[in-house]
Amino acid sequence: MFKKIKLIISFILLCSFGVIAQTLTASISSDKVGLNDQFQLSFTFEGTDINSVRNFTPPSFDKFFVLSGPNQSTSVQIINGAVSGSLAFSYYLRPKGLGKYTIAAASVNFQGKEIKSKPINIEIIKGSTQKKNVTNNNQANISNQDIAENLFVKAFVNKTKVYLGEQVTVTYKLYTRLNIASQMSISKLPQYKGFWSEELNTSNNINFTTEEVEGKRYKVGILKKAALFPSEFGNLTITPFELNVPIRIKNQQRKGNIFDDFFNDPFDQGQIINYAAKSNAVKLTVLPLPNNNVPASFKGIVGNYTMSTSINKTDIETNETVTIKIDIKGTGNLKLLNIPELEIPNGLDKYDPKITDRISRNNIISGEKNAEYVIVPRIPGKKEIKPVAFSFFDPDKRQYRTLTSDSFTLNVSPGKNITSNTLTGITKEDIKLLGEDIRFIKTSSANLFKKQETVILTYKFWAMTIIPFIIFLTVLSWQKKQNKLAGDLRLLKYNKAQKIAKTRLKTAKKLLSDKDQNSFYSELSLALFGYLEDKLHLPKAEFSMDKAEQLLINKGVNIELIGELKACTEKCEFIRFAPEKGGIEEMNELFKKSTNIIVNIERELSQKINR
Repeated sequence: MFKKIKLIISFILLCSFGVIAQTLTASISSDKVGLNDQFQLSFTFEGTDINSVRNFTPPSFDKFFVLSGPNQSTSVQIINGAVSGSLAFSYYLRPKGLGKYTIAAASVNFQGKEIKSKPINIEIIKGSTQKKNVTNNNQANISNQDIAENLFVKAFVNKTKVYLGEQVTVTYKLYTRLNIASQMSISKLPQYKGFWSEELNTSNNINFTTEEVEGKRYKVGILKKAALFPSEFGNLTITPFELNVPIRIKNQQRKGNIFDDFFNDPFDQGQIINYAAKSNAVKLTVLPLPNNNVPASFKGIVGNYTMSTSINKTDIETNETVTIKIDIKGTGNLKLLNIPELEIPNGLDKYDPKITDRISRNNIISGEKNAEYVIVPRIPGKKEIKPVAFSFFDPDKRQYRTLTSDSFTLNVSPGKNITSNTLTGITKEDIKLLGEDIRFIKTSSANLFKKQETVILTYKFWAMTIIPFIIFLTVLSWQKKQNKLAGDLRLLKYNKAQKIAKTRLKTAKKLLSDKDQNSFYSELSLALFGYLEDKLHLPKAEFSMDKAEQLLINKGVNIELIGELKACTEKCEFIRFAPEKGGIEEMNELFKKSTNIIVNIERELSQKINR
């Protein structure tokens, strides 16, 4: 009997332990941290079945830079047959500002039940509290200054004085004499305020070479390259690129500098330190374009270009098609380049051109842009198509240049449906109307009689009176709307924002199919940011996600939708500039989210207007 009672009590205690012993604890390496320091924040789950832990949800880190994390570790203990374990989620953070902050609770789901940690307080003070990391005798004594001398990021530009719209290439290089322990992460991207930016092609993996700087050998790798096109003149600054680098510092077994034999030591033993590397800021002087001798056909394009035109045939019949191609090749911001409009004489129908481009994003943006026009002649005779002019500013020669195409003469002969004696200037529609207007003269008056019905009371009279009036009002209203759009560029951009975004998304989808990751993320960013710029009337030079977010809130757009938009743009920009890109699944997911976000914002804004 006593044994049974003992077993029952043990079973109850074991069950109670399984129910109440599950905890999630928050801890920090120090509750007082310097503004220039990093610190570790950990959330540790302790319990009997760590395999049942699901859905770890961290708090917001909006007051801190996330240098690394979440880093996950586990441990299991078996004491007297009882199994317990811990599951830790750790972050390395760096403060954004001074003050006292409360880090909110994290949570996990354990067997269907939510378990939360307690909030934790931290104070951020000026300077640094981590002057030296002093360890025992066989470990390294190292400060941030020591690391900074042996690992740093530098930003280079190919020129510091450029013209408005001229390309400047910025390259970010990592110099290191230390062992990088694991994957680096970007903590803050550079801000290109006042520039149109295009990511240049670099390897998905960082390829290191060896360079000597001030007598020391470093391993050097290119982190990223970007082509920048200034959209405003004056003194502009590119903010620093900030990177979190986990480095492995070897144990110091003897006196001397622990970095001296880095290149000769094949072993990766020692302690890991998360170091926040920060590049230099870059200052540029942007010159305005000259005001003298500006060609009439100049539309703001800067670079170096050539233009060619071609026509597939010049001897044709009416109602046949002829194709004219305009091809512009060169170096510069091809995305902003507009093919000059083809002017045609009366008697020819012109359809909207098919625009295509091929852009190379190596050290310099180059490629070509094509327009293909389909022309249909309706009237026989000789038709001259005038030359087109394309102007640009050449920064190397410091002057405007104008390219002029050849003119084309079409020899249009009557088609099968028009007789040989057709008069010049008379179309098939004119012939039809002539046939309806001319009637033969009747010689008999036997069927003539006087109508008694008053004309004004007939349906035909009212139809012929009212319908033209309605048509006139409709055309007048449409014309007024078009004039308003033509005179109001902001309204025009607003109305066409979704259409332009869809075009860019279509291009992004093709790049997705081609697995061109750099171009895909660049085009997706253009679709999202371009849509917001046009829809919210934000000039490109003044655009920021914070401004866009506030304007969307003011317009009554759903907060959750704005949050999804912000997360999507941040993820897109992060992956664009990350040393390693995501996979195809991640590209697909981001594409679908971006498309849905644009559609939903458009729907909400339309509903607000209709109300």
